Amino acid sequence: MVLAAGLGTRMRPLTDKVPKPLVNVSGRPLLDHVLDRLAQAGVEEAVVNVHHHASQIERHVAERSGPPRIIISDERDALLETGGGVRRALPLLGDEPFLTINSDTIWVEGAQPNLDRLIAGFDPERMDVLLLLAPAALSVGYDGLGDFRMDPDGRLLRRVERQVVPFVYAGAAIMKPALFQDSPEGAFSLNRIFDKALEAGRLFGVRLDGVWMHVGTPDAIALAEDALEKSAE
Repeated sequence: MVLAAGLGTRMRPLTDKVPKPLVNVSGRPLLDHVLDRLAQAGVEEAVVNVHHHASQIERHVAERSGPPRIIISDERDALLETGGGVRRALPLLGDEPFLTINSDTIWVEGAQPNLDRLIAGFDPERMDVLLLLAPAALSVGYDGLGDFRMDPDGRLLRRVERQVVPFVYAGAAIMKPALFQDSPEGAFSLNRIFDKALEAGRLFGVRLDGVWMHVGTPDAIALAEDALEKSAE
């Protein structure tokens, strides 16, 4: 599932007329960077949710050729946040563990494709959620304190107040649909699902190989484009 329904408020004024997933980075919409990455990982079908400037995203994906095949999850009636958006789309996602990815997440690959590593690393016997995590200190456009620290076996613990931790959530995860059974209707964050897995000792992470770019504001676009240009040299 590609999460593409946010308002992109920090990306204004660009998102006043265009949804954030269609903001260009290095001449291509962020959404295309993500969909092409999914295709490279062998994903044949993707659910894309829409809310803000929804018709623009619908037209854009309809004009794409090749995989993945796109199914739209319409959220025009309500802004559901990340968790609520996934919950609404569950009938489209099926009963098996599924991949979620933010429509604005972008990275330069390392030695091995990161989505391949994420998919291969998911162990349903031990895990309910597996997150792709970027080293905060090496990420482009990120200046926060991090989200998680990771044990040697990959199990995650959240940052506590006044603590700096090494890893930031890079916007891609694999999770089990059963985690949503007791979730509320309406808007809620995927962090609620992550915390549920954490409390059960079943929240794990895999370190991103390469360079993750946090494209949260208009100023961050130039930083991301510079990183992509350098990677192509």
